[in-house]
Amino acid sequence: MKSICIKVPATTANLGAGFDCIGMALSLNNEFEFTLSEKTSLTVVGDGAQQITLNEDNLLYKSFLYFYQQTELTPPEIDIKISINVPLARGLGSSATAIVAGLLSANYFASRQLPQEKLMDMAIELEGHPDNVVPAFLGNCILSVGEKGYWQFASIECHPEIKLIVAIPDFELSTESARAVLPKQLSYSDAVYNIAHLGLLIKGLETANESWLKEALKDKLHQPYRKSLIKGYDEIYQTVMDNGAYGMVISGAGPTLLTLCNQKHTENIITSIQQTWLKLGIKADVRCLDIDTQGATLIINN
Repeated sequence: MKSICIKVPATTANLGAGFDCIGMALSLNNEFEFTLSEKTSLTVVGDGAQQITLNEDNLLYKSFLYFYQQTELTPPEIDIKISINVPLARGLGSSATAIVAGLLSANYFASRQLPQEKLMDMAIELEGHPDNVVPAFLGNCILSVGEKGYWQFASIECHPEIKLIVAIPDFELSTESARAVLPKQLSYSDAVYNIAHLGLLIKGLETANESWLKEALKDKLHQPYRKSLIKGYDEIYQTVMDNGAYGMVISGAGPTLLTLCNQKHTENIITSIQQTWLKLGIKADVRCLDIDTQGATLIINN
């Protein structure tokens, strides 16, 4: 039977001032294997496997079917195996990996293929915004600008000196809860603040200019409201800055925290985050990741 494997990277979105428009692919992947079969089936392995539904509500399978609904083609029976490496409900784009893999696999098995641009449009439609699904497709750090059917994607070349530390706590935070705390309206001054900081953020990522990044990673659109949902946020922020970080942001909707720093400070920052959260009774997986430059990859099995 024809079989493929698709690897899709985790992503971190927002980067502070880049709310809902900047996303970065990370060196951590979910893997999905698809095999044509006589009967559709789903199996899941990995941490959090018991939380994944194995029926038609599965986001991966819904994305697979969505492609065929939109193209008016008949979906094949498929055996799907999911290997989870990206933690669920932690702000690292786990849902985006499922959407991207579902669409890419459907496109591969379809009698008529669509270009990647059309697949990304479908992914944005399913996800609701582009900041996770686009870098999951393309890799790298991507600025997404536009609206339905008229998207522009600009790659931001991040300076190799910048290192990424993800701190993943042992509790979940749903995107719905994180969205619910956001205000319905904002002042002009807050909007101007974020516009200026987004511009500086792009230059800071390109140059690793420390003073620029320390200012640019601040924002007034979402982090001041969401940080109350993350126990120990202020303490973690203080300790990473005391240990030489460029800055810290909430990854996606949280609760994972992303610290940007240079190589010489990574070990001290990792230790300080773990110790600070442990004092508050929270265990965390804290690790240094690279920017994924490949994006989603499809491998045809022999």
